[in-house]
Amino acid sequence: MAAKRLAVLIVLSVVLGASGWAQVNEVSLTVGRSFVSTQTVPATGLPIHFGNEESFAFNYGRLLLTRGILGVSAELPVAIYPRMDLNYNLGLVPKDIGVVFVTPSIRANLFSGQGVSPWVSVGGGYAHFREAPTLTFNAVNPGSTGTNTGVVQFGAGLDVWPWEHWGARLEARDFYSGVPDYDVVTGKSRQHNYYVGIGVIYRF
Repeated sequence: MAAKRLAVLIVLSVVLGASGWAQVNEVSLTVGRSFVSTQTVPATGLPIHFGNEESFAFNYGRLLLTRGILGVSAELPVAIYPRMDLNYNLGLVPKDIGVVFVTPSIRANLFSGQGVSPWVSVGGGYAHFREAPTLTFNAVNPGSTGTNTGVVQFGAGLDVWPWEHWGARLEARDFYSGVPDYDVVTGKSRQHNYYVGIGVIYRF
């Protein structure tokens, strides 16, 4: 519920702010990898290992205001890892999972509008996990193949603008979400999904 309330507040700030301030829009696309920490199943003492899978993220941002060297933007990060392989010795977990994160956020840039601009971001929204229909040893998955959950997003990055409209972005984000249905009990109700990527930005 906290993530949903945060998302609503961010969306409202975007709507209210859009009519009152001069805006600069931007879109970005980055590619990278996602990481989920190993989780242990208490009943067996055995770990679930997660592959470090190729991922990508799209972002739309809109500058709301500037104060000195600080710029504040509303943004919409959308991050996806289509398939992350799972490994568990007993073979009782889904063969792989995938996810999409949609997290309306507020971003603060230092040296906004300059050639080099570090930033931090925070927000919250929605995540949808896809669990494979088969287990790691190819048996039929008896559990869910789709899980929805709230997610909180924390991010940091660096934008570099060698040209007026085109730039490069390095970003790292933590999508702190609920857990998908692993078909085993890990004792966890939430997990960190780390994304690190690099790509391009277009400003208009």
